[in-house]
Amino acid sequence: MKKIVSIISILMIISIAIFTGNVYAAPLNSVNVETSKDLVRPGEEVRVNVDFGQALGSYTVDVAYDNSIFEYVSAEGGTPNDTGTKVRVVFYDSTGGTNPRTTMSVTFRAKSDITTSNPTEFNVTAEGLANSDASVNYDDITSPITKNVTVEPQYVDYTLNLESVNGELIKGKENEMKLSYSSPMGKYYDKARLVAEATGTGDVQLIGTDEQSLDHDIIESGWGEEQGYKIGGKDVSQVLNVRGIFSEVGNYKITLKLIDRDNSDAVIAEKTFDFTVVEEATTPPTTGGTNNETTETTPEEEITPPVEVEENVTENITENTMPTKLPKTGTNIYLPISTILAILTGTVIYYNKKKIVK
Repeated sequence: MKKIVSIISILMIISIAIFTGNVYAAPLNSVNVETSKDLVRPGEEVRVNVDFGQALGSYTVDVAYDNSIFEYVSAEGGTPNDTGTKVRVVFYDSTGGTNPRTTMSVTFRAKSDITTSNPTEFNVTAEGLANSDASVNYDDITSPITKNVTVEPQYVDYTLNLESVNGELIKGKENEMKLSYSSPMGKYYDKARLVAEATGTGDVQLIGTDEQSLDHDIIESGWGEEQGYKIGGKDVSQVLNVRGIFSEVGNYKITLKLIDRDNSDAVIAEKTFDFTVVEEATTPPTTGGTNNETTETTPEEEITPPVEVEENVTENITENTMPTKLPKTGTNIYLPISTILAILTGTVIYYNKKKIVK
């Protein structure tokens, strides 16, 4: 009797397993994770693609990312939820197996203010994996599937320049020159250094003065600390006021180099400049021509006749503009007194004549 009961129990368990479909298969070893690009520029988008290798009716996929480098954009293949460091995408085929999925993806954008090279990674895990009709469940993917990418700006080569400030280079003089290097987006170097080489008919010095007022011959010893200094980033620019000293008249070549001390002095940027040194400054040409020159004349009708200036023009202008006597102002009292005296005098003369007539 007990034996019969045991057999019936086993058959019931097998039946339940068959009808419920709760049969666990091996892990999804065929899951493949890829990124749309390995090198991402600031502001560019990158897509993380997950291929399950077979149709699934449900899954929950987590894609972890570095939020100091990337920002979440969108997801395809389920309902997304961005936590700031991880995007979770949940999918369930509510039709019962008629619309399963074999792939899903999440898109990120590299932050636009990145100026350095940033190796980083995406880590993918998953759970709730089941086949299209949910008759088979698969093991969770707890060990992250990692994909490495690098976010790096589009670097622009450094530009070197060396020029004379006054246009001419004079033998034996301290000629003012400007030395510069720049890049709108320069690659970073921890130990860069500026050096120079010169060839020509004589000796050359390229003297720069540092912040401690110490002079350095860039041709002889380079510029800056012996072990180098950091350069790189957006809008890199350094301008040095230097003095070029040339021992002889003739032609010279000066080669500027930016080197990487961390990489066996590998050349970062290089450019050669040609210069001609003269004995003395050239006298600027005079205007109006010489005896050996043909000068063009203005047609007669356009010639303005010379203006004759009289010798007393200055005197007249002075007298008119700055009088030596101030003008009289107010009432003149002498005029009425003179009038009264004249009337009295006339009256006296009239009466005297009248007496004589009598």
